[in-house]
Amino acid sequence: MDALLDAARAARDNAHAPFSGFTVGAALEDAAGRIHTGCNVENATYGLTLCAERVAVFKAISEGARNFRRIAVVADTERLTPPCGACRQILWEFCGNVPVLLGNLQGSTETLQLADLFPRPFDASLL
Repeated sequence: MDALLDAARAARDNAHAPFSGFTVGAALEDAAGRIHTGCNVENATYGLTLCAERVAVFKAISEGARNFRRIAVVADTERLTPPCGACRQILWEFCGNVPVLLGNLQGSTETLQLADLFPRPFDASLL
């Protein structure tokens, strides 16, 4: 198994999802090979909930990382779970067209380019 997927799977164990029970882990590899993890953190208002992918990106940025190679996302679902729209936007702005590794607890995996998940993104080039 890929170390990045393993890190995302382990991060999932720290998720705080008392309302939905939907726990997700993410692991973001920076250009130096360091892995920054994140898990989803729910809030009773749901609107203030943060997804695992955004937690991993913001954590990496706060630790000084600026260039990224790839991200892995793991959830306990039969069908592999891609990042939501908000996460796709954040990933595009901070990571660019990185590979997105999707995995579940049953060992299924798939790798997609972010541009395939997020065609025609809005970014600074449009400003």
